[in-house]
Amino acid sequence: MIKQLAKAVGYSCRFFYFRAVLNDITSYINAKLNERIEGHSLRTLNTYVQLVDFCSNDYLGFARSADLQSIFQAEISKHSYSLTGSTGSRLISGNDPFTEDLENYISHFHQAEAALIFNSGYDANVGIFSSLPQRGDTIITDELIHASIIDGARLSFANRYSFKHNDLNSLEEKLKVAKGRIFIAVESIYSMDGDTAPLQKIAALAERYSAALIVDEAHAVGIFGEQGQGLVHQLGLQDQVFARIITFGKALGCHGAAILGSQALRSYLINFARSFIYTTAASPLSHLSVYSAYQYLRRNNFKRDIELKIAAFKEAAGQLPGLFINSESPIQCLLVEGNQKAKRLEAALQDAGFAVRAILHPTVAEGKERLRFCLHTFNSDNEIKLLLKKVAETFKD
Repeated sequence: MIKQLAKAVGYSCRFFYFRAVLNDITSYINAKLNERIEGHSLRTLNTYVQLVDFCSNDYLGFARSADLQSIFQAEISKHSYSLTGSTGSRLISGNDPFTEDLENYISHFHQAEAALIFNSGYDANVGIFSSLPQRGDTIITDELIHASIIDGARLSFANRYSFKHNDLNSLEEKLKVAKGRIFIAVESIYSMDGDTAPLQKIAALAERYSAALIVDEAHAVGIFGEQGQGLVHQLGLQDQVFARIITFGKALGCHGAAILGSQALRSYLINFARSFIYTTAASPLSHLSVYSAYQYLRRNNFKRDIELKIAAFKEAAGQLPGLFINSESPIQCLLVEGNQKAKRLEAALQDAGFAVRAILHPTVAEGKERLRFCLHTFNSDNEIKLLLKKVAETFKD
């Protein structure tokens, strides 16, 4: 009887302890969410129904292209895939000849020695930065670099520094104190500002200090380069850049990413990049959609089409001098100081029928909040004019 009572008391104590732990965790969650609410920075999921798209990364309209869908359907018929999934990681059962052919195709298109496909740009950046730099090495990143590169660098045991955005003097200061093998990480086109990295000068600094330059080309592929190969290709820096990260989910309208580099780097990542090794590979249909997008890209002059839209936007934005970050990319950003003001302007534009998103602190530095306009080949010049007219009217109010 005493043993049964003791057992019951033990169960009761564990139950109340467990409940106390859950209550503590729930209190922490609610407190952090309330901080975001009070700071006007709470993120929520939204859907845009019948709004004019000025927020997606579908710069060339590939994700909605009927012509690309026709190419994709023709490729499906040609390959007659019987599996909807890859069935496993590429090191176990998820590899196939088409995927390796696709990697060869991608490397040839971008004039790289080799390519290795990852399931996302996040996976690619985490994979290379967590596995390649080692204890005693140094990673130097632009202060506005992608969060995925920051996360990858945190997982490494390397020393980490950041330099002021696009500031060559700041970069050189960090290079002077760097130890071990040195890795410089930049974006060619920055996702939150839309501006361009001075890649030629950064490459020269990298060579001077024997550093490996890694360039994230997520927002440059499809937009820069003779056929959309990226800004590194446009500037002829392929041999001066150690690795490039390209993504398929933006201008190519698909999903996934690839790291471009040497055959030795490809083999190293297959052996040591945990985000590649320990995950189910993307489906054959996903890889087929990427191949179809590359075929479509090579057949048309989309680069000229998006350049015309960028020019039309910049001309119409002349009525708002000094408020836009200088950019020659499809990403055009209007600085709106303060989360509350940025969200209010976002709501006004959405009410007017435009899908636009505010970028808030802490995603960007406090005081650097902005509205981020993404331009597309399918946006009409009239839509661009109406959008900026509404922006001007809202600012006057």
